[in-house]
Order: sequence, then C-alpha cells, then structure tokens
Amino acid sequence: MLPEADISNTIPTTDRLILALDVPSAPQARDIVETLGDTVSFYKIGLELFLSGGYFELADWLRARDKRVFADLKLFDVPQTVRSAVRQLRTRDVDFVTVHGNDAILRAACDAAEGSLGILAVTVLTSLDRADMEDLGFRTDIGAVVLSRARRAERIGCAGVISSGHEAARVRSEVSRRFRIVVPGIRAAVEAGTDDQKRTVDVETAFGAGADYIVMGRPLRNAPDPAAAAADIQARIAAWFRRAS
Repeated sequence: MLPEADISNTIPTTDRLILALDVPSAPQARDIVETLGDTVSFYKIGLELFLSGGYFELADWLRARDKRVFADLKLFDVPQTVRSAVRQLRTRDVDFVTVHGNDAILRAACDAAEGSLGILAVTVLTSLDRADMEDLGFRTDIGAVVLSRARRAERIGCAGVISSGHEAARVRSEVSRRFRIVVPGIRAAVEAGTDDQKRTVDVETAFGAGADYIVMGRPLRNAPDPAAAAADIQARIAAWFRRAS
C-alpha cells in the first residue's frame, strides 16, 4: 500500500523531485534546466535569484517548458503586507510559495491565495539544530515546534509545510494525506557536516517518513553529470513507490 502521504498516488512520480535553482543568475539557472532536460519537471527558485533580476521572467520561461515552479520566497511580514504580496504572486503561474510566521500571517497568505496558489508554511529550517534553536530563545524540542506549526498550518488552510525528514513521520501521523509535506536537505547518501544543512536525510528515508516531495540542489547541480544524477534519483523514487504500492 502507498504511504499515507499520498495513498491515491495523485502526484506524478517524476514531479516528486524538486530541483533547487540556488544559483546567482537567471542565465545560469536556464543552463541547468537545459542540461537536466526531461529528468526534472519541478524547480524551486528562491531569494538569490529573486534579487539577481529576471525572477518572474525565469518562472514564465520554466512554465513555457511545462515545468512546475515553487517560489521559495519565505514571505515574513505583517499580515497585510504578506496578503498583498501573495495577491501579486497569485497572478503568476506558480504552484507553491513559502511563508513564515504566526497564524495571522499564514491566514492572510491563504486568504489571498484563494486556492489558486499553494501556501507552504515553513516550520524549522533544516540548517538549524537544537543548539541554534536555543540561541534563538526556543528552549523546546524541535519536533514539537514542527508538529505544532504543521497542525496550525493545516487548520488555517495551507497546502502543506516545509519539514525536515527527521520530523516528517511525526507530522504525517497528525495531518491528512492531502496536506503536503515538502522535505528539503535531501542528500543522495547522508554525510554529516559536509555543508550548512544539519538535519538531512536520504531519498528513501524521506519518502518512508511520509514526504510528498523532496528538494535537492547541490548534490545534483554539482554532480559530474547532473542529468545522470537526476535520472538516478528519479529511478530511486520510482522504485520506492513501486515497493510501497
């Protein structure tokens, strides 16, 4: 049987891999997309590209090539400002946008999205561990924070959450299967201390925990043959779902 994450298997398997286009310029991003060809169908474009110029032109370029787009902008401001920002983004053909903040901020984002744009609530960044959370003044278990934020996000009407693979199983056990869990910080094989991501998991662990989508960047972009590396990850995803069905 398929995992509770998507028991009806409504997500095309090839869409479950999201490639992070965290590069300095839109031309570099387009080069990566062209190199990857049909091996990747879903792309995340974040703040670095937003500040480099040509962000929305890149989003339109991706959509013209039948690629899905995840705007990882981590909106965080007073509710009215976030509502206005989401209203602007709603005119663009993107699938998801990330939003930080409390219930009022998330509710404003969902109201402005009007069901045409998926709001993904950020729980706890995968670059943070317990010591980092304590530095920020949170003296609590990371899993408890993630679960609390996920429950509230679903109740408010968000499409899903961004969650480390370490907390995904706990979240999945408490939310509906329609509520999407997007797991970043994926590594082909987890090697501690190799970059700024601290709470990482591998492909199979993420989906086994209930992820709907995984996000990968450097392990694929920096591979000697990015298209071959992406094809290998896609094969691993397809094999996992075959075994789980």
